[in-house]
Amino acid sequence: MFSAQTYQNRRSVLKNNMTDGILLFLGNIENPVNFEHNPYYFRQDSTYLYYFGIQEPRIAAIIDIDENKTIVFGDELSIDDIVWMGRQETLKEKSLKSGVEETLPYAELSQYLQKAQSSGRKIHYLPPYQSFNKILLSDLLGIRIAGLQPSVEMIKAIVKQRSIKEAREIAEIEKAVNVSNDMHLLAMRTARPGIKEYEVANAIQYLAANRECQMSYPPIVTINGGILHNHYRLNTLKEGDLFLNDSGAETAMGYAGDLTRTFPVSKTFTAKQKEMYEVVLNAFNNAQQLLKPGIRFKDIHLKASQHLVEGLVDLGLMKGNPEEAVKNHAHTLFFQCGLGHMMGLDVHDMEDLGEQYIGYTEEEPKDTKTFGLKSLRLGKALESGFVVTVEPGIYMIPELIDIWQAENKNADFINYDKVNEYRNFGGIRVEDNFLITDEGYRLLGNGLIKTVEEIENYRAEHLA
Repeated sequence: MFSAQTYQNRRSVLKNNMTDGILLFLGNIENPVNFEHNPYYFRQDSTYLYYFGIQEPRIAAIIDIDENKTIVFGDELSIDDIVWMGRQETLKEKSLKSGVEETLPYAELSQYLQKAQSSGRKIHYLPPYQSFNKILLSDLLGIRIAGLQPSVEMIKAIVKQRSIKEAREIAEIEKAVNVSNDMHLLAMRTARPGIKEYEVANAIQYLAANRECQMSYPPIVTINGGILHNHYRLNTLKEGDLFLNDSGAETAMGYAGDLTRTFPVSKTFTAKQKEMYEVVLNAFNNAQQLLKPGIRFKDIHLKASQHLVEGLVDLGLMKGNPEEAVKNHAHTLFFQCGLGHMMGLDVHDMEDLGEQYIGYTEEEPKDTKTFGLKSLRLGKALESGFVVTVEPGIYMIPELIDIWQAENKNADFINYDKVNEYRNFGGIRVEDNFLITDEGYRLLGNGLIKTVEEIENYRAEHLA
């Protein structure tokens, strides 16, 4: 945990950005794998972590603005719990570390909220994503699950606060990024013809665990990089394959790293792989240079898309004016997703609160219909203190190529004969994490090799 003063200050800022009522925070529970006492790995709700820092299942908290109270609700260990788990730090002790002096049994949360409701007071709550908390909210508030209406005022206040990262948060994120860097270097040393994808995945997860980290998301470790979120790991690596590793570590305090590198299973890229990789890397480098406060991330996304088109025109897969091609969304045959997203306590920071609040504004809402743009998680103007990913890519998806070619879609910009020569190429992505600063940006972490020369030299050294 951070200091008690940190959590007190955070809660004070939130209270000052709200008008009245009770702010309700629900922690997560341990979810069972196949029976009650065999749970999945426990991960606390990120907003609860941000304001209270207590990594304990089945707890809740309120900030009562009207009565100037902050209370943590939860149950202390029973003697049966102690028999099985031993004496542990009490909830009272943990709450004091969070700067909260008052704790009450979990069952009293219902009484507290019912009394407030009977007085006509507002109860603000966030969108629940765990089924247990959906049911719990319904029971606590006497509202059908389908009728739950999260507090937009509370969401906006939290997004405003959590989007700007504190120095202590940036330090934690950099811990995660540096462990992630080492994971990626290990993958480059491990991957070679004849081994399975899961062997690489196992190696990097072992490294993370030895650094007291979890994975910040299920790793994408694959020779089929054209599948954007590919979690199949049973393929055998062979000469000539491209290997895409999208993986990141999460620190014990919950902060994430999120990196992607693509490299050859052989010691060197083929000529075709090298050409395509340079197109993606050029788009990455140009996008990185545009990062600064005030520029819309959507505009950086579109500029990166234009650089991808320029490279694909040079290779003969596309034709015509790159700017016009992007305006007509022709690039989305190759780049179907967004350029990046916010990152912090969640790898897709605060995504549970709603992308329309995290990545966009009421004045410039998200385009939810246009292919490509509907997958862009962040579009609004950047601010100093944001932490973002930049991750352009090229993805050859045979099924998508066939559909577009059958419709002769964007034929003014796409050379389908040439594209079909690459239909089984797979995918390439390059991704790093950045802090937006007053002057522009700063790469987070110690840096990770990414040029063709750096990757080939590293592979040659370690596959000798």
